[in-house]
Amino acid sequence: MSAMLETPELPAVFDGVKLAAVAAVLYVIVRCLNLKSPTAPPELIYQDSALARFLLKSCPLLTKEYIPPLIWGKSGHIQTALYGKMGRVRSPHPYGHRKYLTMPDGATATFDLFEPQSEHCIGEDVTMVICPGIANHSEKQYIRTFVDYAQKNGYRCAVLNHLGALPNIELTSPRMFTYGCTWEFGAMVNYIKKTYPQTQLVVVGFSLGGNIVCKYLGESQANQERVLCCVSVCQGYSALRAQETFMQWDQCRRFYNFLMADNMKKIILSHRQVLFGDNVKKPQSLSDADLSKLYTATSLMQIDDNVMRKFHGYSSLKEYYEEESCLHYLHRIYVPLLLVNAADDPLVHESLLSIPRALSEKKENVMHVLPLHGGHLGFFEGSVLFPEPLTWMDKLVVQYANAICQWEKTKSQCSDTEQAVSGQE
Repeated sequence: MSAMLETPELPAVFDGVKLAAVAAVLYVIVRCLNLKSPTAPPELIYQDSALARFLLKSCPLLTKEYIPPLIWGKSGHIQTALYGKMGRVRSPHPYGHRKYLTMPDGATATFDLFEPQSEHCIGEDVTMVICPGIANHSEKQYIRTFVDYAQKNGYRCAVLNHLGALPNIELTSPRMFTYGCTWEFGAMVNYIKKTYPQTQLVVVGFSLGGNIVCKYLGESQANQERVLCCVSVCQGYSALRAQETFMQWDQCRRFYNFLMADNMKKIILSHRQVLFGDNVKKPQSLSDADLSKLYTATSLMQIDDNVMRKFHGYSSLKEYYEEESCLHYLHRIYVPLLLVNAADDPLVHESLLSIPRALSEKKENVMHVLPLHGGHLGFFEGSVLFPEPLTWMDKLVVQYANAICQWEKTKSQCSDTEQAVSGQE
């Protein structure tokens, strides 16, 4: 009888369990989507100078609040995954011409050239020379979206296709792109300088491409001639310091490492005949045993150690990462340099951000921009759920380039005026 009397209380207990389960799910969702994180303008690290003050006045995005899509935009993982899976939404198809350059070792470098679709804001000839991320090329959606926007703002664009990255372009020598080889990018820049003797250059690098362009500029003062500025987005600055963090499960970096390694394996194996064939004069250190190790590799470090470093004859992985990183070249860059990272980038450990921070605190030509959100090359914008085709990153790079062009034109006009006054005296 007492058991029958207690029965009506059971539904209340079940309702409490359901409520607790719903609350737990909501808590996980809020934590995973980082919904409680605030939106804010990006953190800026720079030296007080006339250039910095001009940029703050001319680039509203530097001081304006970056607002990602409400539902998922505050998650660096979702921003990164969305970029990695589809690149961009409703991406355009800019029309360009593919150029082929034969390198000294027989490799065939390719890049795509896109002419401007309008007059530039300062009425001058300006070319953006662009280096994409790891294993990327001009046909990637995020590159197409950015190129189309830059063209509409009056920029000619030259986009490097990383050696071996295009599926329809065969390798002509036993070598692929590496983390910091600047040969192909330098060949593209030299072609642009020679073909368009009046043009000035804006150098842009995304992720791994950011490392390459910064290293290229710092390798020689001559490489900075006719360069107005450089923009690097989401790079890690030091592969040697990054390798340990990239093997950690914190922020799922080990998982991202596995995914990128799998993609690299597919690219290398698609060129296995040229890289490992019996009739190929490959580097002495590159053997058939390395091909066997490639099949079992689960990280980029294993691939770099067994294959990539051997293209350039590095004796160890440490030497390869040390020599190919832009870390030791950044201080040799004297043109205006914009270094952009996201605080929630799951691929770039926060400890690596001390590198651009320290540089921007010492050098007047450097500014480090660090928004709270954006992930790795995401930086999507939108109201609630669906992102806009153009990202905050696309707009910032063009806005910064426009400001630098205006800055240089103003300096040139002031110089001409001073010379004219001096001549009259």
